Amino acid sequence: MSYHLEGRLLEVCNCNVLCPCWIGEDPDNGTCDTIVAWRIDKGTVGDLDVGGNTIAAVAHIPGNILEGNWTAAIYVDDHASKAQEDALLKVYTGQAGGPIADLVKLIGQVVSVERAPIRFTVVDGKGELEIGKNCYAELEPYRGAMGGLTTLSDTVFSTVPGAPVFVGKAPTYRSRNAALGIDLDIKNHNALQSTFVFDA
Repeated sequence: MSYHLEGRLLEVCNCNVLCPCWIGEDPDNGTCDTIVAWRIDKGTVGDLDVGGNTIAAVAHIPGNILEGNWTAAIYVDDHASKAQEDALLKVYTGQAGGPIADLVKLIGQVVSVERAPIRFTVVDGKGELEIGKNCYAELEPYRGAMGGLTTLSDTVFSTVPGAPVFVGKAPTYRSRNAALGIDLDIKNHNALQSTFVFDA
């Protein structure tokens, strides 16, 4: 099944700024608890339009990110139709191949797949992400001396393969998922934003 997806990424984790996972080093705390959300601004899976939806993963990474064995809970935007949900899950479980399949092979166990209200906004470089009642983060980018976004590229690991990411921090990051052993309420930890184009 082919797909073409264009959109934006919001990502937070409990590593310090900047998260060492992106350059293949061990996470700051030995393990990493993260939320990764992909907003599909426009795109198709096969012939189906999936634009306007968000899919997210709340994940526990037990060690070096490249060694995989992540445990994850997957959330699909509750605005998605059943057909859109099924199509996005085929892509984000790796069944459709392509760059996303290379990423999701790092997940060893999915503890749940559920629909949830997902709020994903980016205004003037500041992001806000909310998944149901248990996950919330604010994101702010770092800027260079001339005001441009501080950019990270050519990394050994990426949640948006092929795209640069904008380095930032999360003034607020709350996440709770008993099945993953996550219960966080922290401030000023790692955050990343990006735009992406995925084709397969």
